[in-house]
This record gives sequence, C-alpha cells and structure tokens, in this order.
Amino acid sequence: MSTRISTEDRHAIEDLFARYSWALDTGDPEALAATFAPDGKCIEQVFEEPDIWEGREGVAAMGRHYMSSPNFPGRQHHLTMPLYEMVGPDLCKAKSFVFVTETHGEPPMVLRFSGHYEDEIVRRDGEWLFLNRLIRMWDGEVLQNFPGKGGVATRKRPDDLIVKRD
Repeated sequence: MSTRISTEDRHAIEDLFARYSWALDTGDPEALAATFAPDGKCIEQVFEEPDIWEGREGVAAMGRHYMSSPNFPGRQHHLTMPLYEMVGPDLCKAKSFVFVTETHGEPPMVLRFSGHYEDEIVRRDGEWLFLNRLIRMWDGEVLQNFPGKGGVATRKRPDDLIVKRD
C-alpha cells in the first residue's frame, strides 16, 4: 500500500538527487558513491549491453569511468518532474525525467541525453539513499501507449564511453 510522501521526506530525497548530479558532474566519485546504500545498485540501460554498478565501490568506479572520458567534463545532469510513491515507511519509489547537457566553453551547447530514472530509495539511519537506480532512454515501454512505439532502439556505445573494468 502506498502512502503520500511527507514534505520533509520529499525535500530530503530532492537533496539526494542534487547530491548525485553534483557529485557526478564535478568529478567526485566518493561523494557519488555516498548517495547509494552499501548494497545499492545503478543500472544504465542505455546501450546494447546494460552497465551494472553494484555497491558503493561499484558506483565509485562508475564515477571514475566517466571522469576518464575526455568529453564528460562539461556535462550536467538535469532531473525534472519527479513522481514519488511511498511503498513503506522507509522505502520510496520515484521516477523522473533526466536530460544531460554538454558545454565546452563556446556555443553550441549540446543536448546529450534524454531519458528517465526509475529509483528505489531507502531510508537508513535517518538518511535517504539510492537502493536501485535504473537509467533509461526515453523509449521502450514508457512509450507503449503510442501506436507504433514502445520498442527500444539499438544503440552502439560511443568509443569515449567504453567501460574498462579492472
């Protein structure tokens, strides 16, 4: 049974979203990892093969991976229109739009990504943390109500975003 989210919890979760984006976009993998529960997981379902980053060390590795991409500095992750569903006193599901802009000094500025997050957020020791974050493009089942839509486009990973695992 879901309940309405309190104003206090909503603001705390919005702060979590902001800490995630600021840590990712300013190159702070430890702060990024701290937004996840120790048993948390981030799944990027964007390219042909999903990337799964498990635990805080995995999420920190995701941050280091993006820091090593030559085109990543200058990107900003923007989260909008979050919807919340409390599914327990310490568990919230959220979905939101996300888009990523890229700026390297002079215009043009570029829209690099348009998609959505599907989050499970857990309160542990009074702090809201990501338990699961799923990152998807704006295609697939989210568009299934539109005739002829609902499929997932196959996307090759750009060379600068090839994941190199230790």
